[in-house]
Amino acid sequence: MSATTAPDHVAAPVLPDVLPPIKQRGKVMGFVHRHPTIVIGGVLVGIMILIAIFAPYLGTKDPTALAPARRTREPSAMYWFGTDMLGRDVYSRVLYGTRVSLLVGFSVAILAAIVGTFIGLVSGFVRKLDAVIMRCMDGLMSIPSILLAIALMALTRASVQNVIVAIAVAEFPRVARLVRGVVLSLREQPYVEAAIASGTRVPVIIWRHILPNTLAPLMVQATFICASAMITEATLSFIGAGTPPIIPSWGNIMAEGRALWQVKPYIVFFPAIFLSITVLAVNLLGDGLRDALDPRLAKRL
Repeated sequence: MSATTAPDHVAAPVLPDVLPPIKQRGKVMGFVHRHPTIVIGGVLVGIMILIAIFAPYLGTKDPTALAPARRTREPSAMYWFGTDMLGRDVYSRVLYGTRVSLLVGFSVAILAAIVGTFIGLVSGFVRKLDAVIMRCMDGLMSIPSILLAIALMALTRASVQNVIVAIAVAEFPRVARLVRGVVLSLREQPYVEAAIASGTRVPVIIWRHILPNTLAPLMVQATFICASAMITEATLSFIGAGTPPIIPSWGNIMAEGRALWQVKPYIVFFPAIFLSITVLAVNLLGDGLRDALDPRLAKRL
C-alpha cells in the first residue's frame, strides 16, 4: 500500500441524513416568503379553530350561568373580560361564541359552494336552461343579502340551522354566476369539443373536464363567503333576527352590551375584536389563495 492510498476501513462522511431536513426547511421558508398572506391567515384561522375546539379547557365557565351579584364587573384577574349585566363571564361567552361564528361561516361556505356549483355547471353547460336560471339568480342578487336573510328568518324560528340556510340562500347565486363564467370559457376548449364529438355523455364531461377546473376560483370565493357569513350572522343576531339570545354568539353579546356601551364598553369591545380578527384572517387566507392559484400572478412570483 502506498503512502497516499487511504485505508480500506476509512469511510466517507454520510450527509444524506442531514440534507433532507435542510431542503424541507428551505421549501417551507420559500413558501412563507412567496405567500405570507396564506401563512398569516392560516395561522390565525387555525388559532380560532383551536379556541373553538378547546373552549371548555381554556379557563372558561358556563357561558349561560347567571350571577346577578357579580354583574358589570370590570376586567380583572378573576374576570379577564369582565361580566355583563346578568353577571355572566364575558371571556367564557366570547370563547364559546367562536364556535357559533366558525360553524356558521364554514357551513354557509360549504352549502353555498355545493348549491352554487351545481347551478352554475347546469346553467353554463346546458344552453337551453341558461337564460331561465340566470334570470332567477339575477333576481336573488338584486335583493341585498342582509335583507334577504332577514326576510327568510322572519318566516322561520330563530336557530343556528335556519341562520345558516338563510345566509346560504343569499350567497349561492354569486357562486353560481362565478362557476357559470368559468364553464362558459371551458366548454369552448378543444378537449371539451373533442369529448362531445366522441360521444361522451354530458355528466361525464362535466365531472371529468369542467368541474376540476372550477375548484381553484371556487376555493377563493368560498373563503370570502365564509367571512361575509360571519359578519351577516353577527348582524342578524345584533338586531334580534339571528340566533336565539340564549346562544352565546358574538352578535348576541354585542347586542346585549350596546345599552351599556358608554359606561361598560368592554362588553361590546371584546366580541367585536374577535369578530374582526377572524374575518381578517379568512380574508387574508382568501387573498393568498387567489394570488397562489392565479397562473398569471404565479409567474410573477
